[in-house]
Amino acid sequence: MAPISAETDFLVIGGGSGGLACGRMASSRFGVKTMIVEGKRLGGTCVNVGCVPKKVTFNAAAIAETLHHAKAYGFSVQETAPFDWTTFKHKRDAYIKRLNGIYERNLQKDGVEYVHGWAKLLSKNEVEVTTDDGAKSVVRAKKILLAMGGHPTPAPSIPGAEYGINSDGFFDIEKLPGKVAIVGAGYIAVEFAGMFQSLGTETHLFIRYKTFLRHFDPMIQETVVKEYERIGVNLHKETHVSRVEKDSATGKLTVTYKDASGNETSVSDVDHLIWAIGRDPATQDVGLDKAGVNLNEAGHVVVDEYENTNVDGIYALGDVTGKLELTPVAIAAGRRLSERVFGGEEFATTKLDYDNVPSVVFAHPEVGSVGLSEPQAIEKYGKENVKVYKTSFTAMYYAMMEPEDKAPTNYKLVVVGPEEKVVGLHIMGLGSGEMLQGFGVAIRMGATKKDFDRCVAIHPTSAEEIVTLK
Repeated sequence: MAPISAETDFLVIGGGSGGLACGRMASSRFGVKTMIVEGKRLGGTCVNVGCVPKKVTFNAAAIAETLHHAKAYGFSVQETAPFDWTTFKHKRDAYIKRLNGIYERNLQKDGVEYVHGWAKLLSKNEVEVTTDDGAKSVVRAKKILLAMGGHPTPAPSIPGAEYGINSDGFFDIEKLPGKVAIVGAGYIAVEFAGMFQSLGTETHLFIRYKTFLRHFDPMIQETVVKEYERIGVNLHKETHVSRVEKDSATGKLTVTYKDASGNETSVSDVDHLIWAIGRDPATQDVGLDKAGVNLNEAGHVVVDEYENTNVDGIYALGDVTGKLELTPVAIAAGRRLSERVFGGEEFATTKLDYDNVPSVVFAHPEVGSVGLSEPQAIEKYGKENVKVYKTSFTAMYYAMMEPEDKAPTNYKLVVVGPEEKVVGLHIMGLGSGEMLQGFGVAIRMGATKKDFDRCVAIHPTSAEEIVTLK
């Protein structure tokens, strides 16, 4: 291993999406001497235990659904063996490993010094780097970026909680479980539940309230909950897990939970219990106190609209700040920060606009959202200034199928003022992920309902319903 530089202009702690985007641009575009320190695999959460392997698994689940639907279209498809999760898992792992290699080669190409190790601040300009062999070096940096990302929230303090795995552990499961229990109501838990159910696993999802995806518009919450119940997910509402027991002979788990009335019930013969209860910022044991960096009560690094911390020359972005924990957000924030800090006067006021960021949940069916929910719009603009256009229908894809195989499609457009400016779009149904990107552009440009109406529909598609809402 080459010796680590004793000095650098820009030191990035964290080789995830945001850190890589910022560091690579600083080096390749602005000629800044840059070092990135990462203790795990390059690519961060998204590439290794998030978006990428998750979407690959979603694709497998979608294929399983297509095979089920094929008969309705006249295909005689006979499955001679169950889904081979193990082979799929190893192939998915190999794909991720190739991506790790691509990221490392891109750093070399862009002239970024990459150190596989752990970084800890000693002061506002000094970082101690510990490499894999235990050797320690002190690097002096003119500017530092905190982009450490996050990690799964630890399991609750209940008897037997340690028998479960966290959301990262989902990607280590070697065999398709016969029965799983998932605790959580966010997009990670909901996505896992949909995938397992589609691939043939008996799936139990435990949520604290009556709905999940509670940050989304009520239409999304209510409709997706009904759809999950329809497709067979065992949804345990208004519950919390009280204890977990493990059979020493079989390794199976018994998950005991309490309902809203305090009554206890158990689910037995569970192969895996997954705690998908959120993610916490990776701000511990990084020496932030030594540099005087402020954290909020949740442990996130406090930053302003320009990603500045309270310490001059130290910046932070991505999941560690708790703003919008989405990979494209971290990438965009990283690139804009690099432009502002190293690009001169031309970019002096460059920053990321966190409004109207599209997001998708790869549930079953897919969910997409951009802008304000209906309650958020009412709170911001007043009920008298908000108008809603919505529709519910069955996509043409399901025309050949029996009623029990038909999934709903729901769209809602939220507009404000006499000009009916679009401030929110919420969609669920086939193709929502791909569909939302283009509508996201329109909404960011300030489109009105009249602009949507003037767009000639593409027929026959589900998307045409968004530009023909009455």
